[in-house]
Amino acid sequence: MVRELSHYIGGHHAAGLSGRFGDVFDPCSGQVQARVPLAGRDEVQNAVAVAEKAQVEWAAMNPQRRGRIMLRFVDLVNRDLDALARLLSSEHGKTLADSKGDIQRGLEVVEFAAGAPHLLKGEFSSDAGPGIDIHSLRQPLGVVAGITPFNFPAMIPLWKSGPALAAGNAFILKPSERDPSVPLRLAELYTEAGVPDGVFNVVNGGKEAVDALLEDPRVKAVGFVGSTPIAQYIYATAAAHGKRAQCFGGAKNHMVIMPDADLDQAADALIGAGYGSAGERCMAISVAVPVGEETADRLVAKLQDRVAALKVGHSLEQESDFGPVVSADARERIEGYIQAGVDAGATLLADGRGLSVPGHEDGFWVGPTLFDHVTTDMAIYRNEIFGPVLCVVRAADYDEALELCTRNEFGNGVAIFTRDGDAARDFATRVDVGMVGINVPIPVPIAYYTFGGWKASGFGDLNQHGADAFRFYTKTKTVTTRWPSGIRHGASFVMPEGS
Repeated sequence: MVRELSHYIGGHHAAGLSGRFGDVFDPCSGQVQARVPLAGRDEVQNAVAVAEKAQVEWAAMNPQRRGRIMLRFVDLVNRDLDALARLLSSEHGKTLADSKGDIQRGLEVVEFAAGAPHLLKGEFSSDAGPGIDIHSLRQPLGVVAGITPFNFPAMIPLWKSGPALAAGNAFILKPSERDPSVPLRLAELYTEAGVPDGVFNVVNGGKEAVDALLEDPRVKAVGFVGSTPIAQYIYATAAAHGKRAQCFGGAKNHMVIMPDADLDQAADALIGAGYGSAGERCMAISVAVPVGEETADRLVAKLQDRVAALKVGHSLEQESDFGPVVSADARERIEGYIQAGVDAGATLLADGRGLSVPGHEDGFWVGPTLFDHVTTDMAIYRNEIFGPVLCVVRAADYDEALELCTRNEFGNGVAIFTRDGDAARDFATRVDVGMVGINVPIPVPIAYYTFGGWKASGFGDLNQHGADAFRFYTKTKTVTTRWPSGIRHGASFVMPEGS
């Protein structure tokens, strides 16, 4: 039976009014399991109006009380964790364990955001001048929006909404139409936790809904995660309409393996970081860079053994290492890149095309794929494949490996595996990438540090979560105070000085 989904506006589910719907698939079976309404401009504007009205009371609430509601929400999500993870897996295709990780990494940011009373504190200076005090306030922006991707349908909405709500804003979420059920369920849990009706809203849709959010003057800031071309579009359009924007795009994450590295540790890290979640992660390692031919030969042999042992299967089966990709279009795109790699002359050591899983033959399956002798002019190196495809690009020495990572147009994440502290420190200092792992394959920072890439991977001055989130979702007001005691009357036409 195909489920009918909705929007979530004003604390209640709201049926779509545009007459347009998108199909939500079960990636393991290839069958349509739900229909999601695609909002028109009027529906988005209504959601913004509801949010704008509700935000006034929410912003006036003591931030400690808002923090308590955030913690109550965390408890409710943990209560329903198993059901949420199954729902997430059913629409995305990632394994149940991976879905739980998706949710937990989002909750960590909400927990951090519960510290809003401290994070929203301003500054104070007494006696800045004769009888003059100066203090600053952090105040919410008003209505803000998040446009989030299919690959983390819980984590990224929580990364965006947790700090925004804790800071006193109302939030409108436009999730991916490919897997919208978990965001809708999170909206219900926010309401159950005590978030007032209208403060958190979910509007499903495509480009029309996105443009409506970008062009509405009542929406003061927009956060986005997705592909680089769309990130550039949203960043430019938001700026043109006077909005703050933080937009995170594509990636081509490298992992350098030095000759002194523990190659078993490095190979295991590459398998998990390259093939976990079928490679549908912006922080997936898609390029292995072994330094020296001997290192490369030994590493590739270990990778081949591990790839051959991987189990691709249904997302709810405990023994599955990873599940299907999200859609038939994604499978077609990934298989096209694999063929492009073959045509370009890369050595195909494991071919994931044409995979069939018994009992689930119509699912969107792509097996683990491994290329060796990849060069930087090949499409499989230049472009983000977003699938279970790992490319080995051999470097003659450390300097070549460092240069390879630095000159790539993307700058999301990078890693180096080595026992040499001097090499690790030099690499972390010099590489032109936003997030660096040293013997850590997916260097996603914990909640109280910020997440953000450089170059074509990130647009905007402030990153996600950590202290940057509160800077992004608030505006600073500075107040200068002087009381009349002892003040000489009479006009002054001189520019005041701090001294």
